[in-house]
Amino acid sequence: MSSGAVDSRNELILLGTGTSHGVPMIGCHCNVCESTNPRNQRTRTGVVVKLPEGNLLIDTPPELRMQLLRERIDLVHAAIYTHSHADHLFGLDDLRLFGHYLKGPVPLYCEENVERQVRQSYNYAFETPPNNHRGAIPLLTFERISTETFQLLGQTVVPIRLWHGKLAVLGFRFGSVAFCTDVSRIPEESWPLLENLDVLVLDALREEPHPTHLNIEQALEVVEQVKPRQTYFTHISHTLEHSRTNARLPAGVELAYDGLRIPFEN
Repeated sequence: MSSGAVDSRNELILLGTGTSHGVPMIGCHCNVCESTNPRNQRTRTGVVVKLPEGNLLIDTPPELRMQLLRERIDLVHAAIYTHSHADHLFGLDDLRLFGHYLKGPVPLYCEENVERQVRQSYNYAFETPPNNHRGAIPLLTFERISTETFQLLGQTVVPIRLWHGKLAVLGFRFGSVAFCTDVSRIPEESWPLLENLDVLVLDALREEPHPTHLNIEQALEVVEQVKPRQTYFTHISHTLEHSRTNARLPAGVELAYDGLRIPFEN
């Protein structure tokens, strides 16, 4: 393993940009699922944010181990959660190694309902193991967050309240970039938090309407109101082919893809 030194440049690395099914989707043989274009291969949604004092993980998707290996991320210093749906949570056990490397627990920054789900789904991580042997379980601690701005790893983090259907979730702003996945509605109080962005990463599931996600038309309406310099759509289904979709999106708007790296300023 490397020393885990952190690059001095602030950067968002999109680990995954797909829906809860991923792309290709099991049992589907459509043109996108069988595409040879690597940008049509979408693992479940997650992000690493390279910050001045360490690497922050947004969500723990099921393919987390392979995503971190692919992007050569040797160390994660903390994780923060948008919400606790399975496609954003069920890679959490892959944090086990980082507790060992850090010689202490990995802090999980989340709202109360997310903590409750983590404790239920990963109950073994919070029980004393036989002979006090903890090597086989993740070492975790919780840090409660709300919509209040806070400091983490040398960076100001601005939580953004969003609605995912009837579920309250969080997006996050870091300096000039904001990450807003799994959103169907932005409440009035959150719009000011999206002003003056260089980059917006935004949910845009498909063409057809969906009860808990923005579709392309709705996402473009958000872009028109927020007016970021650049927008990348994420949480993308298998109905959107990368090149063909980009060809008809307006200037400054593109589909994201796994491995996309976005530098940003504080």
